[in-house]
Amino acid sequence: MRFGAVFPTTEVGNDPFAVRDYAQAVEALGYVRLTAFDHVLGVDPTDREPPLTGPYTQHDPFHEPLVLFGFLAAHTTRIELATGVLILPQRQTALVAKQAAEVALLSAGRLVLGMGTGANHVEQTSLGMTFHDRARRFDDQVDVLRALWEHELVDHDSAFHRIERAGIAPRPGRQIPLWFGGSAEAALTRSARVGDGHIFAASVDEHFAAAARLGELLTENRRDRSTFGMDMFVGFADGPDAWHEVGGRWEKTGGSLMSIDSMTIGANPGAHRSGPAKHIAALERFMREMAH
Repeated sequence: MRFGAVFPTTEVGNDPFAVRDYAQAVEALGYVRLTAFDHVLGVDPTDREPPLTGPYTQHDPFHEPLVLFGFLAAHTTRIELATGVLILPQRQTALVAKQAAEVALLSAGRLVLGMGTGANHVEQTSLGMTFHDRARRFDDQVDVLRALWEHELVDHDSAFHRIERAGIAPRPGRQIPLWFGGSAEAALTRSARVGDGHIFAASVDEHFAAAARLGELLTENRRDRSTFGMDMFVGFADGPDAWHEVGGRWEKTGGSLMSIDSMTIGANPGAHRSGPAKHIAALERFMREMAH
């Protein structure tokens, strides 16, 4: 079992040297992946139709993950840098292809692009995108990303894109791994067909069941399960007994990676300027426990 860490974006603060020190500590502790969450806009959830049920509001700060990874690429050498997940349908596809290619190049191939369709309709419409067709747009975007990374010139004409003999330069030199998120059947089916891996947000029973279902779909699609990755997040606040129990279940389910989420471990998780020290200490404890 390999271990990753979730970047504590709402609590790490804005000091660039503290952010650098946190990432270097994560790498030095032996974690193989650092995963950053994504929200472009913070949204007031009150009186929304349909309702917004996510945990974040306009008060929660988010570092933009691809800009963050461009910075961290210069301060780390081995650790994978993963988005978990980038909300692709609210972004221009060619721009994502360009930004991701740049991060992949400057990190010497350490970028993993985790992506999802998103559930915040206010954020997506505020960014100029329609919400109801995001899944169909997402599927088309995956094809466009891979085409732009592979070919010097791309011709693509669909309901969501028109690219006529155009491309990005520099290209990343290889396909950037695409991991998808979500536990709905549609998300699992997409991963089994065209994904390189899958991210499950929390260690709850429904996600273990979804992972088992994904295994079935991979077999149906004649995918090589030994090269398909699965990551599941576990909360630091759950404690050592839960970490070991989740880790054992996850390995049996076929999980290849388990990432520790240290956010909200403080007495006042709403205090967003707590800095990285408590998170580094939490990651040290987690790694000691899981080494036994």
